[in-house]
Amino acid sequence: MRLAIIFGGQSTEHEVSIASATSIISALNKEKYEIFPIYINKEGKFFEYTKKVREIKPLEVGEKINELKPILNIFTYLENIDVIFPVLHGKNGEDGTMQGMLSLLNKKYVGPHTLASSLCMDKEKTKLVLKSLDIKVTKWLTLKKGNDGYLYYDQEYNSYQLDDHLLKEYVQKEIGYPLFVKPANSGSSVGVSKITQEDELIDKIEEAFLYDDKVLIEEAIMGRELECAILGDKDLIVSPVGEIITDNYYSYEAKYKNNNSKTIIPHDIPLNIQEEIRDIAKRAYQGCGCVGLSRLDFFLENKTNQIILNEINTMPGFTNISMYPKLMAKSGFDYSTLLDKLIELAL
Repeated sequence: MRLAIIFGGQSTEHEVSIASATSIISALNKEKYEIFPIYINKEGKFFEYTKKVREIKPLEVGEKINELKPILNIFTYLENIDVIFPVLHGKNGEDGTMQGMLSLLNKKYVGPHTLASSLCMDKEKTKLVLKSLDIKVTKWLTLKKGNDGYLYYDQEYNSYQLDDHLLKEYVQKEIGYPLFVKPANSGSSVGVSKITQEDELIDKIEEAFLYDDKVLIEEAIMGRELECAILGDKDLIVSPVGEIITDNYYSYEAKYKNNNSKTIIPHDIPLNIQEEIRDIAKRAYQGCGCVGLSRLDFFLENKTNQIILNEINTMPGFTNISMYPKLMAKSGFDYSTLLDKLIELAL
């Protein structure tokens, strides 16, 4: 089987994608697949990764690749490929753009299709769909840049012009501190800030606007950060519940640089809560139209044990420290078997 692995890309998660893809390539059965690694640089140009496939080893986040040969026409290059694994995180990869291109080419590929990928990439639109499914989400405000100040959108999408002073007042009234400011379309916590006082608000909003033209202000939940992995299409395999342990919040640095976070499979969450989380994950996955795989991120509120769904990742990290493969291993799929199953689902 001729299998293309597409990785890199133009998003802020470029380096994470390289780490995920090299880990996947290293683990794939070289007798079963003829592997074609395809790298996209930060300018959006396609290259063959010409290093011998059997010599490709997992790279750490931040390590670069050099053995590259330009692909002059990606459409021609993909003509004889049987299935594609787009190991792309974030914008122009996980957000439906690559999935749309592959669908136009009538190519089979791993992971959710165009609509689900696009929907789940937009944190605001995901919340609106989840609310329609009676799934609890964090309280939020939506902002865009206005001609003079900011445009606030309510959940009926009426817009209101707010200057800095009015915005601060409104945020204090509707959300309160601490809170999170985040780009609506971004991943790996890039551009996300936790704010504990009002004088930080405007600077962090402007920082988030560097990554997207829409910004969310969300309440901070005092509770545990839990995750659930799903594999499949019609017959779903829903993993046990995993937990992120970190000093503050699960930032990009905590995930990939500082090593001050860890992922565990907790044993102290009551079974009825675990089952409820898994049931919500399944309903959200199906309600958003996901197929193949996704990782769903939850909060479990400290005082009330209320379950809150934070977001859905349609192409979760596949590095050696990533939660998705760890959770699926607890469901009986070791790393190589998991990859085989994902490719099989795409065919």
